[in-house]
Amino acid sequence: MTVPQILVDLMQLLFDIALPAAMCTMVLAGLALRQESGVNFQAGGDFQKWIVWSVILLTLPQLLAWFAAQGINMPPQAAGQVASPWLAGMETSFKSFVTGMVLGKLVPVLAAWFVLKAALDASQGENPLGSIVTALFLLTVSSLVPLLQSFNSGTQFATVDMLASLWNYVSGTILPEAAGLAVVGAVINYARRRPIAPLIFSALAFLSVSALWKLVQAMVG
Repeated sequence: MTVPQILVDLMQLLFDIALPAAMCTMVLAGLALRQESGVNFQAGGDFQKWIVWSVILLTLPQLLAWFAAQGINMPPQAAGQVASPWLAGMETSFKSFVTGMVLGKLVPVLAAWFVLKAALDASQGENPLGSIVTALFLLTVSSLVPLLQSFNSGTQFATVDMLASLWNYVSGTILPEAAGLAVVGAVINYARRRPIAPLIFSALAFLSVSALWKLVQAMVG
């Protein structure tokens, strides 16, 4: 049976706006990160949810291919442009809105407000690091999405492969840098005669995450 052209166009529209939609979900992940503290996240919280949705959107064709391989009838993945002028106009408008309004204007303003929040936190004796981390996360959304795209294996398991690659990037690149910052913070606290043990233990934990994960796997296996 021939699939109606409107369904083909809607499927093509979904594929075409997946990338800008993933950028929007990454922005929402940054906002959720600050809500959950800024330097930590809740297990099963909104930050994790929006990250997973970003990965799903970036691997949508491969994810649908997995369902098709299981014998589930899926609509054909259209190739080319949306035939409907109205849907094509919606696609163009949405892409322009995300690029020009969300990433170009809104995200820098949100990051600036979080910098202000960091200053207000510091003035009240609270830790400003959470707001600073959130501001940095928001300003790097346009770079984070291409980074996630580079993790796309192109296979039917691309969604979980991307999550695994993201874990390897965090544990192998981000956490060692965080450990270095923790050591710097410990030195500053030592000079100011403040407790340094939590920062030292944090640095050791950051450097040991991969080893701890392998240990857990070995214990289960």
